[in-house]
Amino acid sequence: MTAVAMQQPAMGPRPVVSIAPARPRAIHKSPPGKESLSKPTSNNGPVSNIRSRRERPCDACRRRKSRCVIHEGAALCVLCEFHKQECTFVQSPLPRKRKVVDGEKKDSPNNTKKRSVDSDPPPLALSTTPTITATAPSPPPPQPQLSHLASLHLPQLGETLGLQQRQHSRYIGLSSPFDSLLIGLSQFDTRNESTFDLGTLRRVNDHECFIMLPDENTQDFAGESEALSQVEQLVHPHGPALLDLYFQVVHPSYPIIQKHLFVQRYRNGDRSFSPALLAGMYILSLNWWSFNPKLASYAKPDAARLEAIAMKALTLSMERPKLSTVQAGLLLLQRPEADSWSLTTQLVAIGQELGLHLDCSSWSVPLWERGLRKRIAWALYMQDKWSSLIHGRPSHIFNANWAVKPIAEEDFVEDGDGYEKQQEETESEQEQNHRGRILFAQMIGLTQIMAEVMDTFYTQTAIHDFANAGRKSTELILARAKPVQIKLRQWHEKLPAEVKMNAPEKGKLTSTGYLHLAYFATEITLHRRIVQSLDATNPDSYGLFMCRNAAKTRLISAMDFVNRLKPEHLQAFWYFASKVNFTLIGTFGSLLWATAPAKEEAEFYKLRLCEYRWTLSVSSKRADFLDYAVSMLDASRAMLNNLAEKPSLAEQISNAGVPPAAPPRQYTSFPNMGPPQNLSGADRYSPEDVDMGDDNDDLRRMSSGESFEGFNDGSQYGSRPPTAGNSPRSM
Repeated sequence: MTAVAMQQPAMGPRPVVSIAPARPRAIHKSPPGKESLSKPTSNNGPVSNIRSRRERPCDACRRRKSRCVIHEGAALCVLCEFHKQECTFVQSPLPRKRKVVDGEKKDSPNNTKKRSVDSDPPPLALSTTPTITATAPSPPPPQPQLSHLASLHLPQLGETLGLQQRQHSRYIGLSSPFDSLLIGLSQFDTRNESTFDLGTLRRVNDHECFIMLPDENTQDFAGESEALSQVEQLVHPHGPALLDLYFQVVHPSYPIIQKHLFVQRYRNGDRSFSPALLAGMYILSLNWWSFNPKLASYAKPDAARLEAIAMKALTLSMERPKLSTVQAGLLLLQRPEADSWSLTTQLVAIGQELGLHLDCSSWSVPLWERGLRKRIAWALYMQDKWSSLIHGRPSHIFNANWAVKPIAEEDFVEDGDGYEKQQEETESEQEQNHRGRILFAQMIGLTQIMAEVMDTFYTQTAIHDFANAGRKSTELILARAKPVQIKLRQWHEKLPAEVKMNAPEKGKLTSTGYLHLAYFATEITLHRRIVQSLDATNPDSYGLFMCRNAAKTRLISAMDFVNRLKPEHLQAFWYFASKVNFTLIGTFGSLLWATAPAKEEAEFYKLRLCEYRWTLSVSSKRADFLDYAVSMLDASRAMLNNLAEKPSLAEQISNAGVPPAAPPRQYTSFPNMGPPQNLSGADRYSPEDVDMGDDNDDLRRMSSGESFEGFNDGSQYGSRPPTAGNSPRSM
């Protein structure tokens, strides 16, 4: 995987999508904290107490209490045109009903608290330039279904393929009833669309086509607006603050949202978001609720209710799949407690229906959507591959049907979405986004290597091959491991400095930990297969020693990595597989304990596992998802209680017996005697075949501090005090 270049590529001019200008409004001063997100004001034009027809809402919109939108040159407003009704301006404004609050209630503690909630949104401790809370939160719309209809005409989304408001797309494959030659005979307009009885054909290039179908014909389409209203009410008035947390903590290292487009739509009052997507963003953000001092003083929204609404809305959205459906599913699967193999497989199927497995580089869709599709596609790829590893089940994505190009810098472009240029980012935000993009790209490259490990050693075909090899299975595994080993080593050698495990800046969260943990999980997954194939009764003791010593080195390196994690690492965003990747380290240690040929070696792993459990327990105070790794380690320990006691080295030597004395005349030829058994075993188990590290001599016995592999310089973490468990002579 080539590191992402961090230079902004030169891009040619793109056509500007025209957006109808907002109607001038009479300027009025709102009370503090009551500035509305859904009704931005404008100070263009003279101020007048008498509003013209162009400025005031029509009678129908006034009755519905919804926003009245009239495009330039149109005779009817959007809602009246949609409902095919007359758009009149006859009725006078309805008198407003206000609550009369007496003096006692006005100054009551409860009322004071309510005013503090509705006041200016709390600033975030993680950033001095909040993205969304620059505008105060507004109450949820009283009639969400009308608010939804009012924002159907969004030119920013009208040109897209996977984010349109009133219709969804489904990919037409070559073997489907829609033959590509027959499709080519259709008459396509300037938007590359052709309407016929079953829907609208949307051609994205010369040989790939989609069918666009209306959302209204799908199940419970009207209920989507109600679900969105429920989501907003559950987090009100903290929605903008939670979204700020999301974009500051999660988004930089997991950029599957088009940030600028999302933020601008949210600020401009658009409430036609996918309820599952918005709920997923809120749910993840709740993990950092206490990081905002002002949010921490309030009761946290009910995450369980949010999750219930999100999962129901996600299920319904699968009837009309869009990019937001996959985005929502991926975010919900990042929750530490999420563990849904079935949802992952559903998302893969939806992604294929949306054409995410295809190369969209030449498609006639906006440039920013191409980049967004690639980011979502690779996020889906990683979700499938890591789910396959942690669940031990077959992957659903195969290289033969995966045409997505490698991620590049231009795939993160935010320009050209129809809105004005985004606000300038601070130097700290630019650095964070820069590092996050590299982290995301490097995780993709590592996932591809991990997928090759799974395909090489854990498929049913591979398992059958190794079983048929019998006592030569280890040799076969080592031969197949070498190409993957080289790729893994090269990946690590080329790791950019921005994502290495350097000491983090104090008080600044960094998510680089999940990348390096995934690296150790990949190494362990490879060595685990080698250890499983070893036969303690095989007379080739040299090969047994080489393989087990290499495995020991990997285990110690991984444990030392966990031991050196700082609070800035532990409290950051961790990829969904991290919970199990921490567990795999303990599982690997338990495997080495169970297969140890001698009591001394078994005691060594027992001690190291006790140390690892203590480290996880302490770290779980800052990262509660580590409780899972602790519980799984305890489960493995319980299984090891049934393990028979290992014989000591002294007992093994004693049981082997003393060879008979040789005749005196043979002592003179002793120096010329060859080694016992077959020395050619050293050729079969060369250090290069079992060494997965960066140094040529890392198979020697080392202490924990010396054996810390996986990074170019172990001093990045400092040295670890020697203990009885990491002494070179502890075995």
